[in-house]
Amino acid sequence: MSSRVLLILILLLTLCGAGFVRAQEPPAFDGERAMQLLVHQCEMGPRTPGSEGNLRLRTELLEAARRWGLRATTHCFEATMTLGESPVELCNIIISAGPATGPRLWLGAHYDTRPVCDRDPNEAARDEPLTGANDGASGVAVLWHLLELMAEQPPPRPVDLIFFDGEDAGISGRPTSYCVGSTRLAGTLGDFDNPLTGLEPEGLILLDMVGDADLAIPMEGYSLRAARPLVQKVFQRAAELGLEAFLPVPGQAVYDDHVPFLQQGIPAVDLIDFEYPPWHTTGDVPARCSPRSLAQVGRLVTDLVYRP
Repeated sequence: MSSRVLLILILLLTLCGAGFVRAQEPPAFDGERAMQLLVHQCEMGPRTPGSEGNLRLRTELLEAARRWGLRATTHCFEATMTLGESPVELCNIIISAGPATGPRLWLGAHYDTRPVCDRDPNEAARDEPLTGANDGASGVAVLWHLLELMAEQPPPRPVDLIFFDGEDAGISGRPTSYCVGSTRLAGTLGDFDNPLTGLEPEGLILLDMVGDADLAIPMEGYSLRAARPLVQKVFQRAAELGLEAFLPVPGQAVYDDHVPFLQQGIPAVDLIDFEYPPWHTTGDVPARCSPRSLAQVGRLVTDLVYRP
């Protein structure tokens, strides 16, 4: 083979390789679009378990996924809640995209809202239900927009988006009274009626309270203790992308929807900014959230989906 022919072959392979890389580049995550979806959820009213708003949000997510040709199912059961209506039917939502086989990435967020604003400085407002712009709608908004992107550009890896119900109806000071939906879902892995049974996850990345206008996400304590390699991978990717909201420093341990999965031996990372003054108050409204914050989190998870 002449040196000229060899050079042409090398150039062709380089061009083909460059084309392949371009085809795999993540789609652009739009923080403004995610903000629209956050506001849309808040306009539904309270999304407490069993409420009209909860059912409406669940229906819209399922209908959108099926309309876009994605696999969507529910994991429903009756539960007794410590706050709010009880007993009530809770429904976790699982929406899948990408290839059917291979190590899967699980991305989660809770779509219910707290029945009361028990930390509100105005005592008269403490029985009001939470709007839940940041605490609930922010993580869902990021995953909802990601659904739109995956419908347009199927991901190269298997991805399951998990929307947890019944996360926020617990009693303050009693951590295990929270996360009812995720506890049941993780605790029944292996059961025939669990949509996650038989799947092989690389791990779970949970999005909770990721819309704060002053976003700062440290390495959550339980995640760092039990899933350090996955935590390091996620925060290293954030650094590579130049996402300054992600702080590679240890944060406090937060009992959240990732804990039941850690207890089952599944690596799980909670991306949460727990330093949020309007938490569990009437002040948790869209005005306290930012498209820029949503864009940073959305860009990170989109990159992890499209660049495993």
